[in-house]
Amino acid sequence: MSEPLLDRRGLLRTAVGAGVAGGLGLALPGAATAALAETSAPAGTAAALGPAGFPTYQYIGTPFNKASLRYNPTNELIFPCIRGMYDKIASPLGRYYLYYAPHDPPGGICLAYGNSLGGPFTEYPNNPIISNTWSPHYSVSHVSSPHIIWNAAARQFYMYFHGENNTTRMAWSTDGVRFTYHGTVLTTAMIPGSTETSYARVFEHAVPGLGNKYVMIFMGVTGGSRKIFWGWSSNGKSWQFDPAPLVSPAPDGQTDLSGPHLLKRNGTAYVVYHGNSGNMFLTEVGNAFDREVHLGVFHRPLTGAPDGGRSAAPSFGTDGGVEYMFYEAGQRSGSTIAVARAV
Repeated sequence: MSEPLLDRRGLLRTAVGAGVAGGLGLALPGAATAALAETSAPAGTAAALGPAGFPTYQYIGTPFNKASLRYNPTNELIFPCIRGMYDKIASPLGRYYLYYAPHDPPGGICLAYGNSLGGPFTEYPNNPIISNTWSPHYSVSHVSSPHIIWNAAARQFYMYFHGENNTTRMAWSTDGVRFTYHGTVLTTAMIPGSTETSYARVFEHAVPGLGNKYVMIFMGVTGGSRKIFWGWSSNGKSWQFDPAPLVSPAPDGQTDLSGPHLLKRNGTAYVVYHGNSGNMFLTEVGNAFDREVHLGVFHRPLTGAPDGGRSAAPSFGTDGGVEYMFYEAGQRSGSTIAVARAV
């Protein structure tokens, strides 16, 4: 599989796209409100579309007050994953579950819930729902980067998370709160020459000729540089991986990429991810994951709070026909979860 993929990856095209960030309300820190108003589009102005016709997203606030969280061991939160629960389980805590985590030790997979993607969200009182020690399965410095999918046939949730950064793990649940450990699904040994394999997200997407149901996209470090890699699976548990990067940083003018998310539009597939500049970028990979067409900037961070010049690890949802993007806002060691809305 690796050779044909490499052969079919031809021209790389870099086009400058535009992402606009602004502010509308929700749970804004008082000091940020004035700065956000200055960057909002004037009333009645049509918002410019981003690359490939994707919407522009404007910051509207944070889903909760980070300072009031019961579990917040390192004052930095990363990698949101938003999921609708109202159509999957009986009597959920809220219509939507938001998963997130600290990154620095001890990390810990956390949950908040709410009835609208616009917020507010309530912290689950017994966070973390998955910790850095799970006897007898593992004991590591930290666990982080939660991503959850719903397996409708099995009526189970599959949770993917890393700990350490060279290992991606999986656990399953019937309610999205209490999990049973499955095991390791990805390590650096599966990507030759890699030193990290983490920040994985999994999506239902059948690649022609592979007989798969799921794809995984993740950050791998090779040659001292962070790139986006991918793998495929028929069941979400056993995986095969392409040893070649799916998306490399140089065409975006970056040195490191991370936090990928798969998007589908225009009859094709794209990966959105963040670069070391703080911007999010978009690349078309095609339905067969055999393209690498760089389309430029997908979203630009706010210079002020909460982004501070960095937006990363997006997760997308739709509520009442309105599209939302949850993302990691701020510089590492002080980041939080933020929400933007399509305009």
